[in-house]
Formats: sequence, structure tokens, C-alpha cells
Amino acid sequence: MKEIINKILKMFLIILPMVAAVLVVAYLVTHKPGPARKQGQESIRPLRVIEVPYVDLVPRVVGFGVAEPGWIWEAVAEVRGTVVSIHPRLKSGELIEANSVVIQIDPTEYELAVARLKATVEETRANIKELAEDEENTKQLLGVEQRSLALAQKSLERKLEALKRNAISQDEVDREERNYLQQKQNVQQLKNALALIPSKRNALNAALDVHRSNLKQARIDLAKTVIKAPYDCRLGDVDIETGQFLRAGQSLFKAHGTAVTEIDARFRVEELRNLLSEQVRGRFQPGLSTGAFKDLFRDVSVIISLQSGDWSAEWEARIDRVRETVDVKTREMKVVVAVDRPYEKAEPGVRPPLTAGMFCRVELQGPARPGSVVVPRSAIHDSSVFVVDREHRLQKKQVDEDFAQSEFVVLKSGLSGGEMVVVSDPSPAIVGMKVSPVSDDSLKQHLMALSQGKRAKQ
Repeated sequence: MKEIINKILKMFLIILPMVAAVLVVAYLVTHKPGPARKQGQESIRPLRVIEVPYVDLVPRVVGFGVAEPGWIWEAVAEVRGTVVSIHPRLKSGELIEANSVVIQIDPTEYELAVARLKATVEETRANIKELAEDEENTKQLLGVEQRSLALAQKSLERKLEALKRNAISQDEVDREERNYLQQKQNVQQLKNALALIPSKRNALNAALDVHRSNLKQARIDLAKTVIKAPYDCRLGDVDIETGQFLRAGQSLFKAHGTAVTEIDARFRVEELRNLLSEQVRGRFQPGLSTGAFKDLFRDVSVIISLQSGDWSAEWEARIDRVRETVDVKTREMKVVVAVDRPYEKAEPGVRPPLTAGMFCRVELQGPARPGSVVVPRSAIHDSSVFVVDREHRLQKKQVDEDFAQSEFVVLKSGLSGGEMVVVSDPSPAIVGMKVSPVSDDSLKQHLMALSQGKRAKQ
């Protein structure tokens, strides 16, 4: 019994500390103070912004093309012969003034032909004059013969009356009748001669016309022995020497007219349409005639520029015409722009003459549109923009785009100008989040310059 009590006491002494430890731990856990709480603070993100500009927009479109002369003269020898003289500046690249004699072909053969035909013409004129005199003489002679015929007829009638009275013999009457018939024959011959004169005159006049035509052709051939420049031009490759024999139809050289230089530039149809006001855009369709196209774009100015390293030059130009087709693959229209008197506009060291082969930038500028709202392309996100309100919180606005141009977009509605639009990537964009706007003044100035048609130097 005593042993059982001792065992129970030992177990109690072992369990009691364990229970006490559990109770102490439970008490400490339930009465342990929680972690200290800190007051929460809202995070602020820095974002680049610009104040939306309200500008006088100058719509522009840029294309490229190669300069070509407006006129190209291909000199051809129209008559054969030996070259007796050439222009002292008949060399590749030289400038030749209009109506300058560039090549003289030996004219001797053609001068002889002219002289021979002039003599033939004069001879034919003399024959016509002689025929007219013959006609007048024949008419006078016919009158005399007709009077003689009348007398012969009266004489024959008298002798016939005398024969009836047996006053004369039959032989005498026969002789008188023979005389009458001979006179009558003479009259008829003269009438026949007069009847043939008109046909002879027509033949001579026809021959005169032929000789005159041949003389005119001979004079034309003689004039062709002198080859003149039809207009002010710049010579291409030339290989002509004095004493050289030229064949009729032989090509001699080519020369580029200096009055006009043209550039065939390509533009997309929608880009050209954006140059027009919204009211007239519907009138612009591919396939317009040159007259209708020039009428629609009469207020569009053209600037041609040439860039070479850090050097550039510009020319004012005009729209000359539009090509007849639209490229089926690129939907581009070919617009031909022209620079008048490019050599006269040249300035040494500043602007060279616009010559064939130069690769040029062609910029078309439409009339300014006051009160336009523009934003950078990077600010557009699925037809919406992020703006910062007066509390510096991010907001999202839907916008309606009119058209895009170079680095910016023109808006129809959604913004009225003056808003702070976000131009950096706001991702992740949480509407209502606090932001710290950082104004990007250089981007705004660049945007305004582009939208107002000011071109930065390249």
C-alpha cells in the first residue's frame, strides 16, 4: 500500500511541473501584446507630362523623288552632210543659250537645189505668162478670121445667085466655096486652140505648185543644215567634231532644258487627303484630272530640300500635275512638282542648281488650321490618353483622332488644350493613383515646332 502511494506521489510530482509549464505558456500566449502597427502612406509615381498645346496646325506630308529636267532635247541630224563648224562650247556639261547655233552642216548642196528650183519656178511663171499672151493673140486673130469668114460667105452667096442666072461658070462657084470652107476651117482651128488654153494653164499652174513645194522643201532642208538650241539647255554627252559626216536621222546628243526641273514624288492617298480641310476631303479621289487636282491643292505650298551631311539646301516649288495611276501595291499617288528657273536660283556655296539625278525630299504644306489640339503618338493608348488632374491623380480620357502626322496625332475631340497629358509609359496604369508630374518642356516645344511646320535641321 505504501509503495502504491509512493508511485502515485512520484507521478504527481512529474506531471505537476508539466501542467504548470503548459499553463504558464498558455497564459503568456494569450496575454502577449500584438505587433506594433505603423500608419500607412500612399505611394507616388513620377511621370513625364506636357501641357497639351493649342496650335495653328500646318498639315504636312513628305515624299521623295529624283530630280529630272522638265524638257529634254535630243539633237538629230535631219539632213546628211559634213560638219563645217560647231559651237565653241559644244562640250558635255556646258550651258547653251536658246537659238545658239551649235552645229553647221555644209549647205552647198542644198543651196544649189534651192537655186535650181527657183529657176524652174521662174521658167514656169514665164510659160504661164506666154500662154496668156498667146490666148490674147488667138482671140484677136479669131476675130479677124471670123470677119473674113463672113465676107467669104457673102461672096459665095452672090456667086450662087449668079450661077442661077448662068452669069458665071460652075468652076468659079466651086473655087469660091472652097475659099469659104478654108476660111471656116481657120476659124475652127483658132477656136480649138482657145479651148485648149485653160487645160494648158491648169497644167502649168499645177507644175508651178509642185516646183514651189519643192523649193519650199529645199529651203527647209537648207535651214536644217543649221542646228540651233531650241531653249536654254545644258549639254549631255557630246561626240561631234568638225569634218565629221552626218547621216540623216543620226542622233547627235541630248540636252536638258534649264527652265524647269521636275520631281516625281510619291505620297499615300490618305496623306494627301489630310492636307485638305474636312469640308473638301470628300471631293478628293484617286483618278482626278490634273486640272481638278491642282484646283483642290491650289493653296498647298511645296518645299524641295536636298540634304548632304551637315549641309542642306531648299527650293520653293509648285504642283505641276498628277500622274494618271495609283500604285496598286503601295496605294501611292505620283505627284509631279516643278521648280522654275533652278539655275537662276542657284547661290554659290549656299544652293546649287537643282539638276538631274539629285535625290530630293518633297514636302507639301496645307493651309494653317487655327485652334488644333495635338498630342505625341506615344500618348495615345487604344484611342485614349492618360491625364493628370488638379489633385495630381491619374485619369483616363477617350479621344477621337482626326489624323496622324509624323510624331504627333491631331485630335477631333476629347481634349481641348491645356490638359496635362502623360507622355511616358504609365504601366501599370491605375486610374486615381497619385503621380508626381514632371514637365517635359523640350518635348512640348518640339511638338509645337513640328505641328506648325517648322523643320528641324537634319
